[in-house]
Amino acid sequence: MHSKKAIVIGSGIAGMATATRLAVQGFEVSVYEKNAYPGGKLSAFEKDGFLFDAGPSLFTQPENIEELFTLAGEPIEKYFSYQPVDIACKYFYEDGKTVNAYTDASLLSKELEEQMGEAPGAVANYLKQSEKLYNATGSIFVNHSLHKRNTWLSKSIGRALSTVKPAYLFQSLNQYNEKQFRSAGTVQLFNRYATYNGSNPYKAPAMLSLIPHLELNQGTYYPAGGMISITNALYQLAIAKGVQFHFNAPVQRIIHHEGKLRGVVVNDENISCDIAVSNGDVYLTCKHLLLDEKKASKILKQERSSSAVIFYWGMNKQFPGLQLHNIFFGKDYKKEFEDIFINRQLPSDPTVYVNITAKMEQGQAPEGKENWFVMVNAPANTGQDWESNKQILRGIVTGKLSRLLGEDIAAQIVTEETLDPVMIEQRTSSYGGSLYGTSSNSKWAAFLRHPNFTSSVKGLYFCGGSVHPGGGIPLCLKSAAIVSRLVATDIKKQRH
Repeated sequence: MHSKKAIVIGSGIAGMATATRLAVQGFEVSVYEKNAYPGGKLSAFEKDGFLFDAGPSLFTQPENIEELFTLAGEPIEKYFSYQPVDIACKYFYEDGKTVNAYTDASLLSKELEEQMGEAPGAVANYLKQSEKLYNATGSIFVNHSLHKRNTWLSKSIGRALSTVKPAYLFQSLNQYNEKQFRSAGTVQLFNRYATYNGSNPYKAPAMLSLIPHLELNQGTYYPAGGMISITNALYQLAIAKGVQFHFNAPVQRIIHHEGKLRGVVVNDENISCDIAVSNGDVYLTCKHLLLDEKKASKILKQERSSSAVIFYWGMNKQFPGLQLHNIFFGKDYKKEFEDIFINRQLPSDPTVYVNITAKMEQGQAPEGKENWFVMVNAPANTGQDWESNKQILRGIVTGKLSRLLGEDIAAQIVTEETLDPVMIEQRTSSYGGSLYGTSSNSKWAAFLRHPNFTSSVKGLYFCGGSVHPGGGIPLCLKSAAIVSRLVATDIKKQRH
């Protein structure tokens, strides 16, 4: 009996994880990728002896990757290793205060009491609530399709919904945080978690208060070799399971007839398959591959998530005061989000994120030097002049870092590359360069994200950051698990 054929469009993290899961289910899997390399946003490059992870830089919930290797029956040690990081992030404030965000609730509580004058017990209590919320509801929302009846009929969803206080849906994250903490610095620190899915803490619901649990309670990790080692491990795993990869091979169209998937078009050739999974941006998939203008414009009605401008700087010296992850806050956080989401412009005083993998591992930068990944949240591209914006922003960022670190930062930069929303869109087909598809700036955002399937074309599925459950590595890996379960259920139905 010949095995069923599956085609995965795009080899981002979710695409590769889906390909492996389908291969384990017995499919003959082919992945078509427009770039010459796998990984989508999770790529890397080397310049003048400095190694840079080009995309996502935070690694949490390693169990998502471990689960994939266990499922595939492959020893993870052969492909991938990681270590815990004690300080999730070091925060720098304009008033000169700094906070080490320890991945230990009692140490973090003590730090915020001492540095910010936070009320004793407030932080520990917040993190307990965060854990409770994640365990009760978050895990259900991110592990199941919200668009299937049986999800809502399960007992666990009833229990979960009974634990959701109205405050989590009807208050913004900022309103919730202001009630939990007395120090503005602590509020700002916990507001920042809205940016983990490209959202605005003054608009996004307090449900997002479950995100700190993943980083601060469950822990932050560093993969040996940098973030690119995640891409490499998933790619090698897929190959070990017999997945075929075709690079420089963009899918031109998805073929369907009478509501049923028939195949895809690549290089003007029709390739038939039983199922297809798009790991591309769902808006572009609907518009260009399905030629479904109506559906595409419906997706666009939802607000896009933020994008980013990134500077990759090779630094001429080491900075002992910095950690793997560092945040330099802007003075007026609310205005920063108004600039990004309402005025669609770069903030005049942006929060700056600096990631330095050379802190964790030799060989990431030349001896005595450091590789800085410097990121500022930006609006999605709507035609802004990014070239001149980047020049202005570079001055603002080097000025801010020089002031807060007491050192001329621009003078230490020996090599440089940049990335902006237009380049992000060109390389990763994320519409407008949005890093997470749609934002979560409304209380119904989780339910409005595109499902992992479409009822209009049987046999077509969706995974990745632009669909349920959302963007970021953990959620992309969870979308792969959801898709593989949907496929298994649908095939079972066909047999009966």
